[in-house]
Amino acid sequence: VNVVESGGGLVQPGGSLRLSCAASGIIFSIDAMGWYRQAPGPQRELVAIIFRNGTITYNESVKGRFTISRDNAKNAVSLHMNSLNADDTAVYYCKAILRPTYYSDPGNYWGQGTQVTVSS
Repeated sequence: VNVVESGGGLVQPGGSLRLSCAASGIIFSIDAMGWYRQAPGPQRELVAIIFRNGTITYNESVKGRFTISRDNAKNAVSLHMNSLNADDTAVYYCKAILRPTYYSDPGNYWGQGTQVTVSS
């Protein structure tokens, strides 16, 4: 299983960016896909996650600014980020909670991360 992110980059405060992520390989089912971020330091925090039943959870700090969406047919998830500020600067990681086969337990599969920098 591979999880690959795209998007990210440098944006000015108040700007927008879109991150995309797709899972590929042998996949039986995906329970959830989401985005996490890690600024310099050990802590990685949840940004947004969407479950198979459509339930969405956002970090309080991004509510009203970020929107997560999912394409189940493509095993993909996107994160639209608006009104970005310096506090959003971090490496953003995509995570898929999935079962490779019918007999597998759900596991966490991470992408390699993509840098988002908000600066003038």
